[in-house]
Amino acid sequence: MTGATTFLPGSGRTRWVVALAVLAVAAVVVLLVLRPWGGTVAPAAGGSGGGAPAAPVVGPDDATPPDVDAAALTSALVQAPDAKKIDSVRLAEGVAPPSNRWYSGLVFGKELLPVFPLPLSFALTPSGFTVGLPDPVTSAKAVVGPHVPAVTVDVGAASAQVVAADPVAVTTRLLDAGGAPLGDVTVAAGSPFVSFTAAADVDVVAGEGFTTLTDGVAEAEVAGTTWALAVSDGTLTDGALALPQGATAAWYALPDDPSDDAAAVLAAAAVDPVVGVDVTYGVGDDVARTTLTYRTAGATPSAYVLMRHHTTGDQPERDGCGLGTYRSVYGTLELCAGSTLTSFAPTLHPTGELDLEGVDGERRDAVLAQLELDVAATGAFASDTYYGGKHLYRAATLVRLGESLGAPDTVAELRTRVADALREWAEPTGCDARDARCFVYDEAARSVIGRTWSFGSQELNDHHFHYGYLLSAAGLLGADDPDLVDDLRPVMDALAADIAAAEPSQELPQLRTFDPYAGHAWASGTSPFADGNNQESASEAVNAWNGLGLWAAASGQDDLLTQATWLASTEAASARDYWTDPDLDDPVTEGFEHRVFALNWSGKRDYATWFSPEPSAMLGILLIPMGPVSDYLAVDVDPATILAAADEATPAGPDVKFGDYLLMYRALAGPEEASAAWDDAVGLSDTSVDDGSSRAYLLAWLAAHGA
Repeated sequence: MTGATTFLPGSGRTRWVVALAVLAVAAVVVLLVLRPWGGTVAPAAGGSGGGAPAAPVVGPDDATPPDVDAAALTSALVQAPDAKKIDSVRLAEGVAPPSNRWYSGLVFGKELLPVFPLPLSFALTPSGFTVGLPDPVTSAKAVVGPHVPAVTVDVGAASAQVVAADPVAVTTRLLDAGGAPLGDVTVAAGSPFVSFTAAADVDVVAGEGFTTLTDGVAEAEVAGTTWALAVSDGTLTDGALALPQGATAAWYALPDDPSDDAAAVLAAAAVDPVVGVDVTYGVGDDVARTTLTYRTAGATPSAYVLMRHHTTGDQPERDGCGLGTYRSVYGTLELCAGSTLTSFAPTLHPTGELDLEGVDGERRDAVLAQLELDVAATGAFASDTYYGGKHLYRAATLVRLGESLGAPDTVAELRTRVADALREWAEPTGCDARDARCFVYDEAARSVIGRTWSFGSQELNDHHFHYGYLLSAAGLLGADDPDLVDDLRPVMDALAADIAAAEPSQELPQLRTFDPYAGHAWASGTSPFADGNNQESASEAVNAWNGLGLWAAASGQDDLLTQATWLASTEAASARDYWTDPDLDDPVTEGFEHRVFALNWSGKRDYATWFSPEPSAMLGILLIPMGPVSDYLAVDVDPATILAAADEATPAGPDVKFGDYLLMYRALAGPEEASAAWDDAVGLSDTSVDDGSSRAYLLAWLAAHGA
């Protein structure tokens, strides 16, 4: 069972038709919205101007972003060109390479790849661009919605380059053979529009079927969908669109089951192009808030679509919705009029401690006995950025477990080992002396790169997964060791800024891996795929933000702790909604025969992993590392859903890869399941206990959940 959906009334739709015209004039004069996170570099898509109708803050007040000196953090590291395959062939000078974005495929590599700004798809061509509306096809193991061009726009371009980007929107400049700009095309996640604004008088092939403008709008039927073209100025004759300098043309698909005023609302909004999307957030006791403001050139209202995580659980009331729906690989998307999308997620506070207060003596003794064995069996820590961090996280967890159980002597030597290892990783100039267990700053890639690489981290893949383990270990041991915090601070702060800088700078992009519209991170650095970007281990993404919060708490950075809480809360909600507890009742998923989606892409969703076809891997990769924060997996989830997924993952029993995590997940279904899992955990083979965990921690988890 998923969280209850708040069905939003369509009241207020009619008044938008009148309000749009009024606001279009008034907004230009008085409603300019400044970028709330400031910054004089890395402007939002299309530049830093534009605005949106004023909207009150709904929910928790705006948080203050952390004050980070990115220049100081990165300059303290060894400077080296360690990043590989960061071939920014379509990027303007001065723009930070936008890695780990839904649109990274626009920038990197020679091949022109599609991207998926829900509800649309988009791709550059040698002379312009194409736009599509993916039509999902569902099979037993996947939901696939590839880019199929419905509209082909030719502006006579010879090349293209991304000139501005933010975490939600991107602007690409189309250039003629001499390098002169023809115009800018902007796409934004959640926006139903693809907009082109002419930089000079330009003739455009507008797309097949668009013949005549009526009140500035032309329509064409393509594969059963009504597409519209709206222009602010210009003429259209038999598909040839003449745009004067400064004019905007926008293409969009009308929704399924449109309301009576949907066409008028979209037409009015389309001709004022989105120029960027601002992000603000707030954290309260019950909910963490994300607010996206779609700025337009003339500050008139725009439009957006709601994904599932925008509608589940407690959500703010929204005007202007109910305009229609679009099918997508992520389910049915509702279309709303307006420029401000605010959504809530249940607040998830970062934590590193299990609650063992009520554990009885027998269970406690069993955990302590196993703890001694696991501490003694702790071998050398790996040296690469993934397993090295993971091993330190395991050891730090054992240390904190022993200390919380009143056995500090059992883990004292291990604490020293972990602290010494962290200090080595945190030497700012460590890479001058060695090729492992250290970090450099690559100015061309605008990224902190760890040596030795793993899983493509040198290509900017998975940084949040890797660095999350190191930040977690540093936060766990630094919580009561201020001297250790002081020693670790320069490098740990650099890792935190690399994956989650709240503000853009010359040195690092804003929110490198996190997509504020989709509500989750993307793992691929350059996204060299026709299906867009992807993320597999949503749980390791939550662990990253939880680790960021542990480090923030240990190092006394309150604003960073608030940001980490927002990130963890939002990622956790999306992890449930799209990975572990997907809406299998949505018509789009009919025919899908599994309980989870192990790998989500921009343009498809798979019951598959990068590394194993085993059922245990499909769910296990969505649980790892099952830290104390992982109770989020059960929030508003029916215990029967948890058990069904666990049963599917372990058809022959729990002695499988990730068996320890799968037993912990079962325990979230209730104390009886936790008690049953205890017996399995005691007899579980060592190969079924992940190298990022331990049997002692497994037993402690089960005891904390009622075993």
